[in-house]
Amino acid sequence: MRLERRETASRTAMLVAPLVAVAVTLAACALLVAWAGAPVGRTYALLFEGAFGSRFALTETLTRATPLMLTGLAAAVAFRARFWNIGAEGQLYLGALAAVAVGGLHDGSGFDAPLPLLFLGMVAAGMAAGATLVAGPALLRNRLGVDEVVTTLLMNFIVLLFVSWMLDGPMKDPGAMGWPQSVGLNPELEFTRLLEKSRVHAGLLWAVGLAVLVWAVQRFTTWGFEWRAVGASPEAARFVGVPVDRVMLRAALLSGALAGLAGVSEVAGRTGYVTLDMSPGYGYAGIVIAMLAALHPLAVIAAAVFVAGMLVGADSMSREVAVPSYIADVIVSVSLLAMLVATMLAQYRIRRR
Repeated sequence: MRLERRETASRTAMLVAPLVAVAVTLAACALLVAWAGAPVGRTYALLFEGAFGSRFALTETLTRATPLMLTGLAAAVAFRARFWNIGAEGQLYLGALAAVAVGGLHDGSGFDAPLPLLFLGMVAAGMAAGATLVAGPALLRNRLGVDEVVTTLLMNFIVLLFVSWMLDGPMKDPGAMGWPQSVGLNPELEFTRLLEKSRVHAGLLWAVGLAVLVWAVQRFTTWGFEWRAVGASPEAARFVGVPVDRVMLRAALLSGALAGLAGVSEVAGRTGYVTLDMSPGYGYAGIVIAMLAALHPLAVIAAAVFVAGMLVGADSMSREVAVPSYIADVIVSVSLLAMLVATMLAQYRIRRR
């Protein structure tokens, strides 16, 4: 048996692949649910109800999906240009820290600026922090050929140690009774709530708008054409005169800026300050979301909502039936593997020798 690449991948097959992957995932995970001794139908019904079955469930899912959209978009942007950015987690934390460093300069700090200017400075600082963090690995990749998977991954641990030092030192909140957290953000700089008595905030609109903007840039601009050319074949793109290194650097900086904005969104939209447990792995989950979306910016929105729904729904479901909430992690992992296989079969055919 061998794999043979199809001359043209069917557009219908590429659209159906995610649906097939989800169906296969639910069927496979049903075996684990049955093995745990729980009714499969009721478990899945509770999972769906806990994610989308009420106003509270839906708003919690959208709140959780907001940073996932941004980190998923960050991974999709970088991967499209063949730059494998695994450092979105560290970029998120550094963006959040930079946002508090700017947005916390108020009330007796001696810093006086109009709130709109301070808000823009907060957002810009968070995005610049994420972009700066990924600039080093990008330059090392372009100039010295250093593997960016290793450098971006290791930067996550360096950033977390740096954040820990800042939370126990220069940026520690004196009123936190010893708890390691940063000073609070100016309440007037927090994102607007989209619905009363909920946590869903304007960061969701930012994430959706940026996904549409990135799609438009990739689809209709010269930069986007170069982007896609490098993603398809860097060697062929370089042969026809596309500045491959510059395109990769540009994509890497945008990816880091989006991940940094995810940190700003969490601080200004949900927590109001930085803690070491602020992100339960949003940066790493963004990689899964980008792959589930097949690196398509608009599909990132649906993939983020799906992953967030599984995580939120599993918490509610586990309280009703004897199935651990970790089933959500299994569903997300299996769905990624199923998506990769479905996409491969849409692009390749199996031939007998």
